[in-house]
Amino acid sequence: MTDIFKPELVCPAGTPAALRTAVDAGADAIYCGFQGPTNARNFPGLNFTVAEMDKATSYARDHGAKVLAAINSFPTAGRTNIWKEAINDAVSIGVDAIIIADIGMADYLSKNHPDQRMHLSVQAGASSAEAINFYCSRFDIKRVVLPRILTVAEIKKVHDEIPCEIEAFIFGNIGMMAEGRCSLTNYVTGKSTNMDGVCSPANFVHYEEDIDNNLTTRLGEFAIDCIACGQNAGYPTICKGRYNADHRGAYYAFEEPISLNLTHLLPDLIKAGVSALKIEGRQRSKSYIRSVVSSFRNAIDGYARGETPDISDLLALTEGHKQTEGAFKSKIWR
Repeated sequence: MTDIFKPELVCPAGTPAALRTAVDAGADAIYCGFQGPTNARNFPGLNFTVAEMDKATSYARDHGAKVLAAINSFPTAGRTNIWKEAINDAVSIGVDAIIIADIGMADYLSKNHPDQRMHLSVQAGASSAEAINFYCSRFDIKRVVLPRILTVAEIKKVHDEIPCEIEAFIFGNIGMMAEGRCSLTNYVTGKSTNMDGVCSPANFVHYEEDIDNNLTTRLGEFAIDCIACGQNAGYPTICKGRYNADHRGAYYAFEEPISLNLTHLLPDLIKAGVSALKIEGRQRSKSYIRSVVSSFRNAIDGYARGETPDISDLLALTEGHKQTEGAFKSKIWR
């Protein structure tokens, strides 16, 4: 082993079984949320009861891993007690950190549980040293999860100007590059990713098949894609739909189905001062979690030994079997 710094591998878990899978595959920390609107992945069948989170935290700790509770959506007027109760529950369980997006909930946590470690969610959209320094000085933030809009050089500059740790996404959904600011699904369904914790709710999704076996996907009353027979298709979201616009025919007006994969940039991110490397995907299966986590565990350990690990198997796990380094390498990535 060389003296190369080895960052924390932070992995997703949408269920207790997925958490155990992530721990067993080599995760250093697992982020997960309670059932309900307090986290940004509020899908049916996902997330943890308080009892499940308590048991999962014990399992992780017994195996040398941490649990980070994602309470990272934005409460609306009259509902703040739901978020406060989630914070209180997470503290009572003894999670290693709570991931917060809303400034009011950051204030509540810092005043009522000053000894609880707090991370700033990517949903807060803090991408400048000035914004991050405010959260650090006001709420004693220990780590910031950076939005996926910065190059590695910009991350290094931010690192040199802030007092807290940096966590960066390395694999999974590329997002709309404006975390915490998406209103598309709210326009169509009335449900907000950032306030209700759900993008493209499953009960709004339906499909129509024509005589040629082509499949039209709809979210509510809106057609958002048409998939030819035999063509791969991901979960239907507005930002990854194809639309007829500007006389160009059907094209991806917002974002092409593609996955972020920064495997080749891991050494650069570590040199830039990134303390934690984050995998996206709390709605993913156990087999996906096992494959991605174990691959990145091997990659991180390999780089720390001065090796160049084989990461070719990750392409099969990307959305549409396509991958990108996004804005991390260039602002003109699209």
